[in-house]
Amino acid sequence: MITLRTVSKQYSSEVRIGPVDLEIPAGGVTALVGPNGAGKSTLLTMIGRLLGLDEGTIEVAGMDVSTTRSKDLAKVLSILRQENHVVTRLTVRQLVGFGRFPHSQGRLTAADEERISEAIDFLHLGELEGRYLDELSGGQRQRAYVAMVLAQDTEYVLLDEPLNNLDMKHSVHMMRHLRRAAEELGRTIVIVLHDINFAGRYADRICAVQGGRVLEHGPSAQIMTSEVLTRVFDTPVQVIDGPDGPLAVYY
Repeated sequence: MITLRTVSKQYSSEVRIGPVDLEIPAGGVTALVGPNGAGKSTLLTMIGRLLGLDEGTIEVAGMDVSTTRSKDLAKVLSILRQENHVVTRLTVRQLVGFGRFPHSQGRLTAADEERISEAIDFLHLGELEGRYLDELSGGQRQRAYVAMVLAQDTEYVLLDEPLNNLDMKHSVHMMRHLRRAAEELGRTIVIVLHDINFAGRYADRICAVQGGRVLEHGPSAQIMTSEVLTRVFDTPVQVIDGPDGPLAVYY
């Protein structure tokens, strides 16, 4: 479980996150949604200990992220931010290998190599593992980064807008891979999404953030209503019955 208790962060007199009290249960996919500037990525970054807290505590699997040793936390929690994409010339396999650093400290063992291969195969990157990142399409490159965090072999995986710059086809493929990771690998996926319909289709739970606070949190079906989404996004949203569940119409 991920637990946030009275978590807050003050950026200026006008911009503040929190206080936030939130419990994200272990297992499945939880989507963080909300308007631009709501604080979704900031919350994710604080959970991942890449941004400090002003007040409150965050625990992941019982570990206080503010006080737990980095090498211990890195074996439980992994995070992929939008801006931490490597620009140096690496092959897919070399990139995915970085995910093993908390375990190998840079000295890959046979067991590490096996984990790397498993992550590459899981994301269907076997034919691309010797290719350089700058030779890949955007969708292929994004899969490589997700393979890297899966190779870290943590129970909790945090992803900040992994669908950014992906077209419809690759966005669907990415969400299917993440759904499989939750179901087949037993990972707890926490993901920031802009598209509410992807959240409604693939997430078990939705946490709606507005103005730096959690406005709604619950099973996806509970959040995917016209009343809730209109209030969260401050624009008229109509939720209709789609072939695979509720669909939000907002144009």
